[in-house]
Amino acid sequence: MKFLGNGISIEYELFGPEGAPVIVLSHSLGSSSVMWAPQLSKLAAKHRVLCYDTRGHGGTAVTEGAYNLDQLGDDAIALLSGLGLNQVHWVGLSMGGMIGQNIALRQDGRFKSLSLCDTSAQMPPEAMATWNERIAVSQGSGMFPLADPTMDRWFTGAYLATKPSSVEAIKAQFLATAPSGFVGCCQALKTLDYLDQLHTIDIPTLIIVGADDPSTTVAQSEAMHERIPNSQLVVIPDASHLSNVEQPTAFSTALLSFLNGL
Repeated sequence: MKFLGNGISIEYELFGPEGAPVIVLSHSLGSSSVMWAPQLSKLAAKHRVLCYDTRGHGGTAVTEGAYNLDQLGDDAIALLSGLGLNQVHWVGLSMGGMIGQNIALRQDGRFKSLSLCDTSAQMPPEAMATWNERIAVSQGSGMFPLADPTMDRWFTGAYLATKPSSVEAIKAQFLATAPSGFVGCCQALKTLDYLDQLHTIDIPTLIIVGADDPSTTVAQSEAMHERIPNSQLVVIPDASHLSNVEQPTAFSTALLSFLNGL
């Protein structure tokens, strides 16, 4: 379905029983809401689940130029307000977790809980060169040269070797991402700097990270856990950056245990 909000057309879908508590699923950079397929049926059994595509990704409009995290947060806020969803449980992975932090820090009372999955709260200075290189490659040569290196970061070697069809499905989403949308979001994420503000988040927060995630490390998740007062940390063994895809049962169990405990 399409919703016009914050000046763009936003692609979204709703699943699960009407009137149930609402969960919002926010995906990673270079992906779409399709990446949440492993969790969808379990979450939608007792929750109303909103999946949406971030600006520049999936079926949501691609706008030119650099994006910023306030803008990406405002897109989601416009969608939630337009659908009459005033309080939700936010579940964001990687970029989705960064957007979730943005909204939680700016919109007190918008979230009932916050789940930050394989994400971070601050972009280290030494990462700037990597972001600039990805931007230059995608602008000059498109998404293809970045695809295999990205899969190598997103999955462990064992998963790459034993689950090629799953990896290819995720890779196809990455290749389908518009380069200008990818670049716009890269420009937003490279400015990430929320670590010193996290102590003001006073809602129940779950932090999930794959034990082998090289992109948003266990140490970065521990740093968030130390600063968010009402938070809990779950480290998923044998998982890299897309822990929800690589270890769907462990991820879903941790998430549902947290949500049901609320």
